[in-house]
Amino acid sequence: MAGHSQFKNIMYRKGAQDAKRAKMFAKIAREIIVSVKSGGAEASSNPRLRAALASARSANMPKDNIDRAIKKASGGDDLSQYEEVRYEGYGVAGVAVIVETLTDNRNRTASEVRSTLSKNGGNLGETGSVGFCFERLGMLHFDVSKFSFDQVFEAAVNAGADNVETIDDVHEVTCPLESFAAVRDSLIETLGDPREAKIMWKPLTTIVVNADQAKTLFKIIDTLEDSDDVQNVYTNVEIPEDVLKTLS
Repeated sequence: MAGHSQFKNIMYRKGAQDAKRAKMFAKIAREIIVSVKSGGAEASSNPRLRAALASARSANMPKDNIDRAIKKASGGDDLSQYEEVRYEGYGVAGVAVIVETLTDNRNRTASEVRSTLSKNGGNLGETGSVGFCFERLGMLHFDVSKFSFDQVFEAAVNAGADNVETIDDVHEVTCPLESFAAVRDSLIETLGDPREAKIMWKPLTTIVVNADQAKTLFKIIDTLEDSDDVQNVYTNVEIPEDVLKTLS
């Protein structure tokens, strides 16, 4: 779990930057648009849209932005044809990198991902080249400030989740991929909207890096997440606590 925990430290460090909020809202809006186009505008019958709306509310995305995205997709005003494309490759020190995107231009996005990796000591691989280093799980995060571990644990057991643990400032609930929708809906009904709810790539093994390598990986992640097309970035990096302290 160490690799995932350290990577979330990176995510939260970035998430605290106010300058990222507009870009985050744009990415959530893109997910809402794709969700509506693929499953309709009724959240009750569209699990993907329910998850997108939960993320939007958790991020304090203005209701007008949410409504605008739904209207744009359901009214046919959005002519972009977004595709879900996953890119896999390696960063510095052989760290595995998975990049999930929603793009309307495969060539542009592939070029951006390839360039980011190659300029920072990595390389883009074929689909499946690093996927074996991870497992696919359903994941939900609930704020420690809002819920006790026991509250989340009891709700998760009743929902059919596999595991609950506290990581930094969230209680993380994980479940099998095939039961994610049922577990998510049960927890939302019991606890309310999570901070985050999605299918994730959890590393099976991790690679320990030093301070210089960690800095390069931060740069890779920062650059990738600055792209409008990139929705999620996963790595199997493990950053020791003493190294993290030197970077903070």
